[in-house]
Amino acid sequence: MPSAPADHRTGRTAPAAPGDPVLEVRDLSVAYLMDRGAVAAVDRVSFDLGRGEFLGIVGESGCGKSTLLFAIAQLLAPPATVTGGSVKFKGTSLVGLTERQLMAVRWRDLSVVMQSAMNALNPVTSIGKQFADAMQAHGMTSKKEIATRSAEVLRMVGIDQVHLKSYPHQLSGGMRQRSMIAMALLFTPDLVIMDEPTSALDVVAQRALMRQIKKLQRDLGFAVVFVTHDMSLVSHFSERLLVMYAGQMAEWGATRQVFDSPRHPYSIGLLDAFPSITGEKVPLTGIPGQPPDLSRAQPGCWFAPRCPQVMDRCASTPPELYPVDRTLVRCLRYDGTPPDPAVTAGAAQDSAGATRGTEQR
Repeated sequence: MPSAPADHRTGRTAPAAPGDPVLEVRDLSVAYLMDRGAVAAVDRVSFDLGRGEFLGIVGESGCGKSTLLFAIAQLLAPPATVTGGSVKFKGTSLVGLTERQLMAVRWRDLSVVMQSAMNALNPVTSIGKQFADAMQAHGMTSKKEIATRSAEVLRMVGIDQVHLKSYPHQLSGGMRQRSMIAMALLFTPDLVIMDEPTSALDVVAQRALMRQIKKLQRDLGFAVVFVTHDMSLVSHFSERLLVMYAGQMAEWGATRQVFDSPRHPYSIGLLDAFPSITGEKVPLTGIPGQPPDLSRAQPGCWFAPRCPQVMDRCASTPPELYPVDRTLVRCLRYDGTPPDPAVTAGAAQDSAGATRGTEQR
C-alpha cells in the first residue's frame, strides 16, 4: 500500500494505515482568499486512513481542524479553496469533481456529521421526512423500504422509531445528534466524517454517544475521521491521532503512543490542559498566549512564541516533520542537530509531567 508523503520538502511519510486505504490525503492545502491576500488555513497535510480505522484530529479552535474536514468532504465554500494536494476516496480523486458527481458519493459512500445537529437538521421537516429525502435522492423509491431502513438506523443509535414523526426541536440535544449519525448510516458508508459531534453535550451524554459510535463502527466496519478539541475523548476511542497547530501537522502517530510519550511541546501542552480524575495530582498548566494570526507570515516555527522549550533557531527555521519512535513530529528538537542541554532537560521534564497526567486517562 502506498504511504502518504507528509512534507514535500523532505519526503517524510506518514505511517501507512493497516489494510486497503479508504482515504488518501496528500499534501492538502487550503487557503481563504481575502482582500488582504491568501490566508493558509491548512498547510500540506497528508495521511492514509484504513478501512474500519478511527482517526482523531485535535487542536485548539482555529488550528484548521474543521477546514481540513470540509476540504476532505469537498464542502468548502468561498472564500475557502483547495490550493494544492489531493484527496482520494477509495482510489478516486474528490478534488475537482462536479457537485453532481459529489452528490453520488455523499451519504451513500461518505457521510458527514456536523457539529451542531440543530443547525444541520431542517427545523421544519420531520426526522423521517429528512431520512426519506436522502434515500430518494440516491434512487430508493419504495416507501416500505424507506420506512424500514429509517426505523432500522434509528434503532441502531438507540432511538425509538416513533421519533421519525418528531421535528428536531422536539428532541433533546443528544437525540438530535444521534439522529444525525443515524442519517449518516442510511447507506452504510465506508467513511463517516464527524466535526465535533459531542461539543454541545454534557459529559455523560458525550461518553454515551462515543460508545454508541464506536460500537456502530465495530459492527458496520466504516472508517471514522473525528474532529474535536477534547483530548480526553479521543484517548479512549481513536487508534490514530493527528495533532494540528496553525494548519499544520504538529504530531502524528498511534493515539496511545502520543498520549504516553508526547513529543511536540504543543501536544504536551494540550495534555497538561485537562485533568485526570484518578492518579497523582498534577497542576493544570495549559498553554500561554494565543494561536497565531495566519495572515501574518512567520519565518520560523508557528509555535515558537508560545513554546516553553523554544530555541534561538526556532524563530528563523521552519521545522519539517521528523520521524521519532513511530511518530512524526514537527519540531526542530528532532532534526538531528545537537540540542542545548538546558532545553533537553526542560523537554524531558515537560514530557514526564504530561505522561504522569495521562496514565490514568
